[in-house]
Amino acid sequence: MKTLIIIPAYNEEKNIENVVNSIMKYPKYDYIIVNDCSKDKTVDICKKNNYNYISLPSNLGIGGGVQAGYLFAVERGYDITVQFDGDGQHNAEYIEKMINTLQNEQFDMVIGSRFIEKNGFQSSGMRRLGINLIRFVIKGCCNKDITDATSGFRACSKRMTEFFSTNYAQDYPEPEAIVSAVLSGYNVKEIPVVMNERSGGISSINLTRSIYYMIKVSLSLMIYRLSIRKREEVRIYEH
Repeated sequence: MKTLIIIPAYNEEKNIENVVNSIMKYPKYDYIIVNDCSKDKTVDICKKNNYNYISLPSNLGIGGGVQAGYLFAVERGYDITVQFDGDGQHNAEYIEKMINTLQNEQFDMVIGSRFIEKNGFQSSGMRRLGINLIRFVIKGCCNKDITDATSGFRACSKRMTEFFSTNYAQDYPEPEAIVSAVLSGYNVKEIPVVMNERSGGISSINLTRSIYYMIKVSLSLMIYRLSIRKREEVRIYEH
C-alpha cells in the first residue's frame, strides 16, 4: 500500500532533522513536510538536506497544515496517510503497527494513545485535565471513548484521507476530527504508543492557552453535535 507520512511543521528547526531521520529508517514510506510559514530555519534545513517539503503561502495553523498534507496525498493517489508531528514527540517505530491495525482490522483511522498503557511522556497535569474533559465531551457527542483525543499521531485509510482533505477543522483540530469522522460513519480505534517529551523548541500551548483550549474545544464539539442533530431532524421532517 502506498503510504505518505504527513509532518506539519511550524518553527521546528531544533527537531525536524531528528524527526525525518527517524522516519528514514523505514524507507518503504514516503513523507512530506508541510512548512506552515515557519519564521526560524526550518525551511533552510529542509533545503540543505534535500527533504521532501512544501511551504504554505500563509500561516494556516495546525489544521490547515495537516489538511494541506491530506490534499497532497489525494492528488498523488496515496492509499494510507500517517500524521506525524514535527516536534519529535512521536515514535516512528509505531507506524507499522498502526498501519497493520488499520488494514487488518479494517478501520478508517487509528490513533496512537499515550494513555492506554501510560508509558512514556504523559504531558502536564493541566493538559491531562483538559484531555480528560474533552474525552468526556466526545463520549457525549458521538458515544466513542477516546483516551487521547488531542493526539496528532494518526493513520488514515484512503477514504478517511479523502474525507479529511475537504472536511478538517482548522483551530486545534484533533478532537473535532474524531467527532466528525465518527458521526460520518467512519470506524476509529486507538492503540497504545509511547510518546516522547518535546526535545527542543517551545510548545504553542501554555497554561493560559490550555484553559482556553479546554473551553473552546468543548464548546465547539457540543455545537457541532447539535448542528448535526438539527440537520438530521430537518432531513427526517422533509421526508
